[in-house]
Amino acid sequence: MIGMSDVVAAAEQISGYIVRTPTVPSPGLSALLGVPVTAKLELLQRTGSFKSRGATAKLLSLSEAERAAGVVAVSGGNHGIAVAEMSAALEVKATVVMPRTAPARAVRIAESAGASVRLTDGMDSAFALVTRLRDEGLTLVHPFDDPVVIAGQGTVGMEFAEDAGELTDVLVSIGGGGLIAGVAAALHDLRPDVRIWGVETEGAEAMSRALAAGGPLPVELSSVVSTLSAPSVSRLTYDHVAALVREVLVVPDREAVRGSLDLAEHAKVWTEPAAGCLLPAARQVVERVGDGARIGLVVCGGNVSTADMAAWAERFDLR
Repeated sequence: MIGMSDVVAAAEQISGYIVRTPTVPSPGLSALLGVPVTAKLELLQRTGSFKSRGATAKLLSLSEAERAAGVVAVSGGNHGIAVAEMSAALEVKATVVMPRTAPARAVRIAESAGASVRLTDGMDSAFALVTRLRDEGLTLVHPFDDPVVIAGQGTVGMEFAEDAGELTDVLVSIGGGGLIAGVAAALHDLRPDVRIWGVETEGAEAMSRALAAGGPLPVELSSVVSTLSAPSVSRLTYDHVAALVREVLVVPDREAVRGSLDLAEHAKVWTEPAAGCLLPAARQVVERVGDGARIGLVVCGGNVSTADMAAWAERFDLR
């Protein structure tokens, strides 16, 4: 399990490379939900999502031999962008494996940063290819199954705890679980009374299925939210969530997209559905907790194009 000392060490290591993103009260979201809402704006992070924190922590931890071998990462979008751009900043050669369902924008950004991008037919085959490339000698920068990466993501929780006012409940999106594992570890130490809720989308339910089964297991993926679509969680992330998270809520893709549109309208931030899913889940939390809720949202990323949002809005009849 990751401890606060790991998160503090990661914060010191990456401080010169990442942004301490704003933690701000949102009058618009507070009016929408009927309770005070504070947002941690990780969409303003370098590379457009929280992923640069864990990627940078891992890259800086590598030996000279590991750096010289070059790194490889598997990603539904944001981790690939982060590894590509931070590798370029640190002069490390990077290979990024993504499914063809990954946002075209993410592929373009990774390639523009100088990474070699390999596309596969799905996330299962992407994970299989990255394992083979690791076995051939490349250094793996895993998106979530790595304590160094999780400690890096935990700096989000540390900053949130330090910068936010009163909070009763914090919501965090889950793909493979690296972000919520790190955030939960930090908040458990710094804000032990805060309830932590995970959020997934239907068709990307690796953590909720794992919790129901008593451990990680493969899941079939069908969500349009590729950045949350991990084929399974790891034992490491599962253990953190099982111990530290109140519950994992699951929302439909349509509501995640609607959440992004509501965040644009009411919070004035442009988010991907991986963050948009927090809003319908927050409504569920408020219904359970009542008027005394003080909600915190980790707005994890904003790497989505207007064309993507328009297509989803039309698909789900949200115009």
